[in-house]
Formats: sequence, structure tokens, C-alpha cells
Amino acid sequence: MDQERACFLALHFVDGIGNALIKQLILHCGSAKEVFNQSGRELLSVPGIREIVTQSIRSQSPMQRAEEEWRKAESHGVQILFFTDAGYPGRLKLLDDGPSMLYVKGNTNLNTVRTIGVVGTRRATSYGKECVEQLIADLVPYQAHIISGLAYGIDVHAHKEALRHGLTTLAILGSGLDIIYPSDHRDTAARIESQGALITEKPYGTMPDAHNFPQRNRIIAGMSDALVVVEASEKGGALITAEIANSYNRDVFAIPGNIDNPYSIGCNRLIKSHKANLLTTVKDLEYIMNWTEQSGQTITQLQLALDNLEPEEQRVVNILRQKNRAVAIDELCFLTQQPQGILASLLLTLEFKNIVVAHPGKMFSSR
Repeated sequence: MDQERACFLALHFVDGIGNALIKQLILHCGSAKEVFNQSGRELLSVPGIREIVTQSIRSQSPMQRAEEEWRKAESHGVQILFFTDAGYPGRLKLLDDGPSMLYVKGNTNLNTVRTIGVVGTRRATSYGKECVEQLIADLVPYQAHIISGLAYGIDVHAHKEALRHGLTTLAILGSGLDIIYPSDHRDTAARIESQGALITEKPYGTMPDAHNFPQRNRIIAGMSDALVVVEASEKGGALITAEIANSYNRDVFAIPGNIDNPYSIGCNRLIKSHKANLLTTVKDLEYIMNWTEQSGQTITQLQLALDNLEPEEQRVVNILRQKNRAVAIDELCFLTQQPQGILASLLLTLEFKNIVVAHPGKMFSSR
């Protein structure tokens, strides 16, 4: 672990600081290492920094905890990704409340072409499970990554179906990676490691406390191109995830259910209030998302092209995919902080690579 990464990790153990302030400190100081080289007075000049934060930064405790955490991660084969890393999910980079760091255990690309979040009630009915089974089976030609929260009911059923059909699946946890919750799903979690990844922003030893799950839900929503709510009661985590997904301008879908079923109330209400698109078959998703069914070879070729992008190209693609619409070159200049001449050259190169599509009026979108 080099000094910059050690300091980056240590910031996550500073008292009174969160994701937004970590990003703000690094932006203000130029690097994580420089944060720890600042005087107390210089740190207090950063908006939002209080005395307790400066005292914690100036102490040895954050660095000591970071060293211990890094050793644990290495011993368990866990990768620690910072938001500045190329492998960090591009879909999360542009979110104001995106995690500044992720723990990842598995072997998969977190910047794949297509991602679908699948969430629902913990008390899944046979109807809900059948809907999940049909949805996952129909998503196989699109080779979408399936994202969920490893919870009882719809979540774990989505993971299991993805595993059964050979699709990559990502489980987002509300605890440390050393605490699989619920414990009944440890075997499924172990399988996910080999066919996807377990992901959390929480350090080792973090218990699955209730307040961690809305934070977990924002990662599910943020990493998904589209979120599908299969079954949901009048209140619950699935509806919270749908609200977050809407706030991120993600496409939300809900499967309708029997009006007498309490676990269909949430889905029916999402559709009725125009907070979710009606989903009856995968063709509904294909139409709204402007997907076309592709062979595994075509998807693999596109993924290989994405994997071989230069950092500047990857940043442009991540922005276009996060926006999920055509974006004007002026807006792209602002978002990438690149001069228009350089950006135009990058976009042209990406067009030649068949990754970006040019539209009239100097508008661009990702494939």
C-alpha cells in the first residue's frame, strides 16, 4: 500500500467526516496525502470542517486503523476501490452522495455495459418468485449484470436465478464483508464471489444495523441502469430504493400485481403515480432502455473495447452512460472539464471504436 492510498483509506477513519467531506478535502488539498500535511488552521479553512475533524486528522489513530484495515482486506482477497480508481463504478462517480470508497470481493468488471437492479419484499410470494425467474431468464441474451441486496425474498431469489443462468450478479451489503447478513445466505454469497462480487462501503466489523440499509440501497440504485421492483408492500426498502433511483434519473420499472395482494400495493402505486414504468415482459424494458438484443459475442466485443479505453475516454463514456441520454458537447465539456477541441477528438475516437453515437446538434450518447 503506497502512501497516497494509505492516506485515502485513513480519511475514512477520521471522526466527524463522511463521503462528501472526504471528496471535498482531497479536491481542496490536491491529494489524500496532502490532507494529512495541512496545518489545523489550513484544514479549518475548508467549508464544513470542524475542530474535531482537524484533531482527528492530526492524530495517529486514522493511519493506524487504515493499516489494520488494509491488512484484513489483503488477507481476505478483498479489493479496496477509491472513487479516483479506474475500476471504481463509473455510474457512482457522478453522484453527489456516491461512496468515496468500496470494498469488493469477487472477480468482475464493475463498469459493464448493462446493469439491472432487482429488489422487492422480503416476503416474496410464489407469483413474485415466478416473475423474477422469468425476468432473469429473459435477460440472458442481454448479458446484464444483476444487482440486489442479498436480503430474504426477492433479492436473494434474483441472485440465485442469475447464478443459475450464468449471469454476473452483484450483492450490495449493509455490513462489513466479514459479516454476511442474513447468515442463511452465506452459501449464496460464496457463489456470488465466483460469479460476480460482494460489495460494501462499510469497514470490517460493521454490523447490519437498520440505518445502514438506506445507504446500501443508494448504491443498488446508483449502480443500476434500470431498477425493477418485483413485489413491494405499502412501505419498505424496495420503495426507498425506487425513490432514490428516481432521484438519480434512473429508469424504474414495477411489475403489477393483484390488487388484493398486500405485497403488490407498492408496485401498483409506483405505476399509478408515474414513478415507475409498467413491466410485463422484458420487451417493456428493452423499449424504454432502447436496448437491442445482442449475441454474447457482440456484447463481449463491446466490453473488450470498454476495458481498453484510455482514462480520458473512460471518463467520457462513464458520463454518457450515467446520463443515459444524448448529451450536448457543451455539457460534456463542463462535466469532463476538457476543452472542446480535445473533447471533440476523444468523441471522434470513441465513434470509430463504435462505443459512442453522434446525434444532430452536436449531441452524443453511449451504446
